[in-house]
Amino acid sequence: MDESNSEPNTEEFEFVDVGEDLGAKEIISDHRGAFGEFGGEISKGFLDRAFREKILIVGVVLDGETVEEIEESLDELELLIDTAGADVVDRVIQKRNSPDPAMYIGKGKVEEILELALSYDCDTVVFDNELAPSQQANLEKVLKRTALDRTAVILDIFAQHATSAEGKAQVELAQLRYNLPRLRGKKNFSQQAGGIGTRGPGETQLEVDRRRLVKRIHKLEAELRQIKIKRDSQRKARQSSRTKKVSIVGYTNAGKSSLLSRLTSADVLVEDKLFATLDATTRQFGLPGGEKILLTDTVGFVRKLPHQLIEAFQSTLEVAAAADLLVHVVDASAVDPASNIKAVVEVLEQIGADQVPTILVFNKMDKADRGVLASYSDAIGVSAITGDGIEHLVTVLADAVQLTSQAYELEIPWSRGDVLAQIHREGRVESTRETVDAMQVVARMDTVLAGQLNEFIVGEDA
Repeated sequence: MDESNSEPNTEEFEFVDVGEDLGAKEIISDHRGAFGEFGGEISKGFLDRAFREKILIVGVVLDGETVEEIEESLDELELLIDTAGADVVDRVIQKRNSPDPAMYIGKGKVEEILELALSYDCDTVVFDNELAPSQQANLEKVLKRTALDRTAVILDIFAQHATSAEGKAQVELAQLRYNLPRLRGKKNFSQQAGGIGTRGPGETQLEVDRRRLVKRIHKLEAELRQIKIKRDSQRKARQSSRTKKVSIVGYTNAGKSSLLSRLTSADVLVEDKLFATLDATTRQFGLPGGEKILLTDTVGFVRKLPHQLIEAFQSTLEVAAAADLLVHVVDASAVDPASNIKAVVEVLEQIGADQVPTILVFNKMDKADRGVLASYSDAIGVSAITGDGIEHLVTVLADAVQLTSQAYELEIPWSRGDVLAQIHREGRVESTRETVDAMQVVARMDTVLAGQLNEFIVGEDA
C-alpha cells in the first residue's frame, strides 16, 4: 500500500461507529477474529487455527527508520503469521514522527485499514510494533475486529510448538503476563449481585478473571522456580565435571537443529519453520583429540523478541550464559544476515551471555554466495544439509574449546614422564622449555586437571 502522512499525533480522536458509516454493519456483526465469538482460547494461542485467518499487517516508519527496514520487518512478520497458521492478504505502511498515544497510527489510517479489512473480509489486523493495552482496545473498538501485535503472534507460535512441561509452562506464563493488562478492554460486565448485607453490584467478571490470572501466574512462577532450582543443581554438577559445554545459538530457522543433527547424528526435530525448537536439546560430541563436549541446541531468537518470553524462558536461555563456548549460527541465505546477527547479539546481552567466547558460523552455504563471508574474517561457512565445511568447523571448534581453559605454567621433573604424558593427553601444551632438572611447560588445562597437578604449577598465564 502507498504510504501517507498522518495527522499530528496530538489530535483528539472521537470514537464513532466507522463500520456502520461505511454500511458494513452486517459484515462485521459475525466477525470471527482471534478474540471474536469463534476465537481460540488464550491458552492455545491468539490466532484461531480452526480456519486460516485472513490477516492485514501494519508497519509504522518512525523517525530514524527507513521504509526498506520496515518492509523487511514486515516480510518477517508475514513469515511469522504463516507459521502461526494464518494468511497475510495485504500490508499497510504509515510514516509518523512518533506513535499516536491513542491508537499508534492516525485516525485517517485507521479508517483506511477498516476499509481494506472489509474489502478482504479480514479477521484480524496485526501491527509490527508493540501495542499498549489501551491502543489495542481503542483499535478493536473502531475496527470491530481483533488488533494484535508482533508479540502476540510470536506467543501464538510458541504456544503451538511447546512440547515439554517446562516449555508449556513458560509459554503460558508469557501469555498470561501479556494478557493480564489487556483484560479491562475485553470484559466489563457484572457477574453476581450482592447478597444480604452486601448491597451493590458484587464482584465483576473483570475482577474474577484478573484474580484467576494472577493466581495462575503465581502458580506457574512457583513451578518454574522449582525447575530453576533443579537446573542450578544440575549445572553445578556439570561444572564440577571436566566436560566443556557448548551452546548453539542463532536467529530462528538458521539451521541450529540441523547442525546439531549433522555433528552428533542426533534424532532431533528439524523443520524449515520459525521457532521449530523451543526446548533445549543436549547431545555429547567427541572432538578429534578425544575430548568430549556437551552440545546444546537452544531456542531461536528474532527481532523484537518479546520481553515476556525472555523473562519466561530465562531458565532455558541461561544455558547459553553458562556455556564455555557459543556457536552462533547464521542463515547465509537470509536477505540481511547482518541484522539477524545484531538481533541475536542484543538478546545475548540481555541474558548476560555476550562475554562468552563465540564462533560465528554461516550455515546454508549451499544456498548462498560465498561473498557473504567477506565482511566476517573469522566466520566459517558450512552446510548442515550437504556436510560441506563441517570438518573444518570441528577443527576450529576443538581449538576454541581448548582456548576456553586457563593456561598454566608447570615445572615437571624429568622423573615424572607420566605427568607430562597426562598433560599432553588431557590438556593442550602450548610451549615447552628444557632445563637441567625439569621440563617447563605452558599448557591449557581445565580446573579438575589443574587441581590434580597443583604441585607442579608455578604460575598462570593470561
